[in-house]
Amino acid sequence: MSDDLRYPIGQFVFDPATAAQQREGWILDLARMPGELESVVESLDDGQLDTPYRPDGWTVRQVVHHLADSHMNAYIRIRLGLTEEAPLVKGYDEKLWAELPDSLTAPVAPSLSIVEGAHSRWVTLLKKIAPADFQRTMIHPQSGPGTIEKYTGLYAWHGAHHVAQIRNLRKRSGW
Repeated sequence: MSDDLRYPIGQFVFDPATAAQQREGWILDLARMPGELESVVESLDDGQLDTPYRPDGWTVRQVVHHLADSHMNAYIRIRLGLTEEAPLVKGYDEKLWAELPDSLTAPVAPSLSIVEGAHSRWVTLLKKIAPADFQRTMIHPQSGPGTIEKYTGLYAWHGAHHVAQIRNLRKRSGW
């Protein structure tokens, strides 16, 4: 398995020393991502949607549904982080979620709508909170404590990462 196929834009790296300067760009990335996702899947047929983006990887359909699942959870976690003191946020098994029947067979349009709606609210929220709020912490059961700032960067990367996987599959496949 090639890391280029799995991580076409590289792996996420968070540097607290430069995060505040990157914050505005991350928020812009979160704002653009739903349109980029819709654009990269809009003309795909069911056969193409059911094609894995890499050997032993998820299908395009699963990736789209995963983005809806993941980014809904992230938006809710951010809200918890803003309204509770260092909350323990709920984790989930993304691999098992990707194998549920809706992730395997459902049309992607509802998940595209979920991503669009969640990102619209998320971006509005991030643009309005105080700079100090980005330092609020949440505790994830697997990855431990993380700030809202770190999660903002992580999910900006996460969306771009999966869009790039689909875009690269389209290019390799001549779609």
